[in-house]
Amino acid sequence: MKFHRLDLNLLVTLDVLLSEKSITRAARRLNKSPSATSEALGRLREFFEDQLLTPIGRSMVPTPLGESLAASVRQCLIHVRATVEARPVFDPAQSQRQFRLMLSDYVSTVLMSGVLQRLRREAPNVTIDMMPLMDDPRTALDRGEFDFLVVPEHFRHEGHPWEELFRDEYVCATWSENPLVGESLTLEQFLELGHVRPSFGMWQRTPAIEEWFLARFGRERRVEVVTTTFNNVPQLLVGTHRIATMHRRLAEYYVDRLPLRLLAPPLEMPPLIEIIQWHKYSSADPALHWMLGVLKECADAGTDRPASPIRSRPAIAS
Repeated sequence: MKFHRLDLNLLVTLDVLLSEKSITRAARRLNKSPSATSEALGRLREFFEDQLLTPIGRSMVPTPLGESLAASVRQCLIHVRATVEARPVFDPAQSQRQFRLMLSDYVSTVLMSGVLQRLRREAPNVTIDMMPLMDDPRTALDRGEFDFLVVPEHFRHEGHPWEELFRDEYVCATWSENPLVGESLTLEQFLELGHVRPSFGMWQRTPAIEEWFLARFGRERRVEVVTTTFNNVPQLLVGTHRIATMHRRLAEYYVDRLPLRLLAPPLEMPPLIEIIQWHKYSSADPALHWMLGVLKECADAGTDRPASPIRSRPAIAS
């Protein structure tokens, strides 16, 4: 289809080229040959009367016009996709829809098993593509690269709709035979013991709980091990004297599988609120609303599980 002499299929190529800044990588994503992708770029350059991307060394850099087109082209494609995919009703039993979710390994562990079991019963041909959280999920949300983003509330993007998915609290976990930890943890022990904590992304971002702790007490935990996933944390405690501050749902999942003991933190910690967010152009999609309902119901079902025993929190001297 052409619009004002422009083959609209070329906008897809332009979007990927501006994202990848490489003909080779763009060709791979487009499932085209590099020569066909290069030819498409030539046609785009002719239409816009601009180089759009200029080679510098082994990479390509957008021209000012190319840079200015990136956001509008992406928004145009998202709107077109939402229009084309729109259906008045959604029948999960017959649908072959794929839903893409960007979420942490913590959320996938405590939530997605129940979701997949329900899909097997109600929507056997629906598929799920789970993507790990990236350094800048907000940009990916703007680009419509997934159907749902699940993140802590303070990471939400104000430009798109969202709802609360579930709440969790923090507990401390340690090896069940750790001789340095008794029936409870004092604040002094909490600060003296070595900690295992996750950190994420290319720049090893510090978790929000760490920032909150430092702001409130002006002191840092003694972190001895940093790992890149939530699921690694409990496994790295076994056979050591270290402790970790974990989400309760994840800790309870692992206390059934590993020799761990859970204790109350020696201080009150703010609850974790996980929210689910989607692109504003998808708000009228009945398939999205059905899947949102499934995710929320499965998240609520997780609160029905009997809580594991947690040792009491010791009193903190004022």
